Amino acid sequence: MKENFSLKPFNTFGVEAKAKYFIEINSVEGLIETLQNSNFKKLPLLFLGGGSNLLFTQDFDGLAIKLDLKGISEEVLNENEVLVTTKAGENWHEFVLFCLNKNYGGLENLSLIPGNVGTSPMQNIGAYGTEIKDIFVDCKVLNLETLEAETFDLEKCRFGYRDSIFKQEGKGKYVILEVRFKLTKENHLIKTEYGAIQSELENLGIKNPTIQDVSKAVINIRQSKLPDPKQIGNAGSFFKNPTIPLVQFENLKEQFPNIQGYPNGEFVKVPAGWLIEQCGWKGKQIGNVASHQLQALVIVNATGHATGKEIFDFSTMIIDSVKEKFGIELEREVNIL
Repeated sequence: MKENFSLKPFNTFGVEAKAKYFIEINSVEGLIETLQNSNFKKLPLLFLGGGSNLLFTQDFDGLAIKLDLKGISEEVLNENEVLVTTKAGENWHEFVLFCLNKNYGGLENLSLIPGNVGTSPMQNIGAYGTEIKDIFVDCKVLNLETLEAETFDLEKCRFGYRDSIFKQEGKGKYVILEVRFKLTKENHLIKTEYGAIQSELENLGIKNPTIQDVSKAVINIRQSKLPDPKQIGNAGSFFKNPTIPLVQFENLKEQFPNIQGYPNGEFVKVPAGWLIEQCGWKGKQIGNVASHQLQALVIVNATGHATGKEIFDFSTMIIDSVKEKFGIELEREVNIL
């Protein structure tokens, strides 16, 4: 147990914030024992994963727990399906690579997403036409009130776009211990139609892509436009892509003929990056904070010395300018503390 502990290494923005108490735990038994300790029962809790979806705007006056549960196991269901169970503390991208090395399909479009496995269901992480819910079976969680393990299946998790029960009424009530996915062994569903995957495969000279080829293409695309948090502090996409009514989109298209959108029934998903760029934010820096020069959707700790409040205020200015120009209110994807 450490006191007045710096959380700077535990958030990919690299902002300074201190936790009143900090502990690293690598077993469920150790977690329960800590939570039963009367000294900590009334303290606010913060569970730290990879820190890739977190912005500290102040110190944390409670107990920060780095839950470092590790381990991956497999159960073959039939000649084409396998269940893979992974503990919450496993690094997401390394887990994807583990599955690709075994030729297990389903995760390849989610390559190089930062963070740990345990936070993936919270966000229903997604990229290039795939979301967690597409291959998710269930997750084991610890109920923080009863300190008993529970299982949440696909229906119980209530996944939405970058959303789940763990961000809604279940927020702060559970911690995810492990996640189980159903993946393919042979008849893989290759998804190349989303984003620039197809053109990247063509650049690589690949006509009949494997899941490993799709992963390579996704990694190349992400590395070409998303900054590495190890090089410059960021949390990837800072905002969700807004979904607006089709009528509103058609009205905007009359005013902005080049507006991009992905129709879905009576609604249209509009790329937040495009909206932000049209408002002149791409590459713009104010003080220690900037919108990334290659991807306006990413806010960066440009100097390495930004405070969480500076980053938050910068994001507010972006939200205000997009609303003023387009009448669309952007929503932060990053968790603010």
